[in-house]
Amino acid sequence: MIAAIVSLTVLGLSIGFSLGFVAQRFKVEKDPLVDEIEAMLPSSNCGQCGYAGCTPAAEALAKGEALVTLCPPGGRALAEQLAARLGVTADLSDMEDKGPMLAFVRDATCVGCTRCFKACPTDAIVGAPKMVHTVISSACTGCGACVDICPTECLELREIPETLSNWRWPRPQRPETVPAAV
Repeated sequence: MIAAIVSLTVLGLSIGFSLGFVAQRFKVEKDPLVDEIEAMLPSSNCGQCGYAGCTPAAEALAKGEALVTLCPPGGRALAEQLAARLGVTADLSDMEDKGPMLAFVRDATCVGCTRCFKACPTDAIVGAPKMVHTVISSACTGCGACVDICPTECLELREIPETLSNWRWPRPQRPETVPAAV
């Protein structure tokens, strides 16, 4: 019994040390710019940008293979931040800024086909087959993947309603001209 415990302990330690050595020896250095860009992205991994997730999109941005306007959920504000960080100029005139959105299920037309919650990257839609689904608002990123796949068009994106818990003071507007001091 003791021989088995000792042999398994020695085997586990030797495998652990060898894995640690191999991890240090063959470590791949990652570009810190990719990590910075990935931290700026919304991390919804929705695929609206044409990439499989936010990490490949950040890698493409760091290499200069993608435009800074690639992330629809991020909107104009994210595009401006990415352009400033990467030191590029971007034409943001055709980019609409919708603000934060949430998916909403119209109960009267939902047939419970389960396509929407299979397509949701954040598992924000819950329900059972042939039952009405619902959206968990705290998990929804507003990517719209569920809206595109719904066959009955019972899903729609709506602006987040303003309540006491999410209301913020509006940002003050800068005056165009400052009156001269008297």
